[in-house]
Amino acid sequence: MPQDPKWAVAYNHEEEQSPMTEMVFGAQAPKKDESGLSDWWHTVDRWSIAAVFALFLIGMLLALAASPPLAIDQGKPRFFYVERQAIFGVLGLGAMLYVSTFSVKIARRWAVVGFLIVLLGLALLPWFGTDYGKGAIRWYSFGFGSIQPSEFIKPLFAVAAAWLLAASTDIAGPPGRVISFVFAMIIVGILVVQPDYGQAALIVACWATIFFVGGAPKKLILTLGGLVIGGGLLAYNTVEHVAKRIDGFLIADVNPLTQIGYATSAIQDGGLFGVGVGRGSVKWTLPDAHTDFIIAVAAEEFGLIFTLIIIALFMFLTMRALLRLRRERDMFVRLAGVGLATVLGAQSLINLGVAVRLLPAKGMTLPFVSYGGSSLLAAGIMMGLLLVMTRKRVQGDISEILGGRI
Repeated sequence: MPQDPKWAVAYNHEEEQSPMTEMVFGAQAPKKDESGLSDWWHTVDRWSIAAVFALFLIGMLLALAASPPLAIDQGKPRFFYVERQAIFGVLGLGAMLYVSTFSVKIARRWAVVGFLIVLLGLALLPWFGTDYGKGAIRWYSFGFGSIQPSEFIKPLFAVAAAWLLAASTDIAGPPGRVISFVFAMIIVGILVVQPDYGQAALIVACWATIFFVGGAPKKLILTLGGLVIGGGLLAYNTVEHVAKRIDGFLIADVNPLTQIGYATSAIQDGGLFGVGVGRGSVKWTLPDAHTDFIIAVAAEEFGLIFTLIIIALFMFLTMRALLRLRRERDMFVRLAGVGLATVLGAQSLINLGVAVRLLPAKGMTLPFVSYGGSSLLAAGIMMGLLLVMTRKRVQGDISEILGGRI
């Protein structure tokens, strides 16, 4: 029986592609009748997207409570910072959704190129940056606004380091472990010079976690831990403001006129349900109430239960990402996802820990909640990349290799 040439071509094409299809997707090829947007919607982690939107809305609510005193004190319109947070928040959420539509390959290329550009910008800060009178040169000023490169370097470095470490396992692959370590130390050195010890600690935590998950020897991890402790002792003995912050953290009695003192009193005064919206006092005394100490405003005006909801949302985002990555067999995806989740979880933990005096004071925002254009945009990019790594992929299930034993 003669074959229609068109059907013959189609049949032969599928025959040629079937070995690759089985190797990449397993026995059953993915459906081809869905549009790109529909495929994204069915594979992306929608619960995590909902949690991020919830955190942003909470951030807007807290901006309404915390930022008007600062705006009034600076002679600006009452809701100046609220409006700016809304604008940057929408841009950040838009960046998250846009980046989350990338394929793993595109996300990797975009992140690696972006990492090199931002690293250059970070290195040039001492010559072209500004400190805005805060004693640390961390920003580029453009008149109408500013940008903080260290906020963007964290998620981009997580992906770049994961790519290098994954590539080092290939036959004749590059010495990715050494290269990624060198990059990490360069970034840490630049951040320490600013100085910005909090962001430097995040970079070290990110690289160490990726390295550990990638199969680093225990001795190397212990050595790295020793270097971190040694670096901390060196900073304590040589940098005055670091010593002051650590001494203030270790002292039994908190000075009520310090930032930690104000934050501690606010959290205690809030109780279970808070003193009421707009009735808090910490926003009038803390200069960073809308950024680094936003959780103190939440605890004072809305209470412990509201604060626990915020903490639960961050725990949910971090743990859900790690659980979705648990069965991923692509080493790059697994390492990049773990690195991004580490940055998200560690940054949240540091911000919250400082506010409740579990950690020494350091300037660090709470992702999606604190005010800050760079923080909101970088958090959106970070979450977008994490959503790429945690999307459902048929080829990402390791049980296909291990015969369902996991």
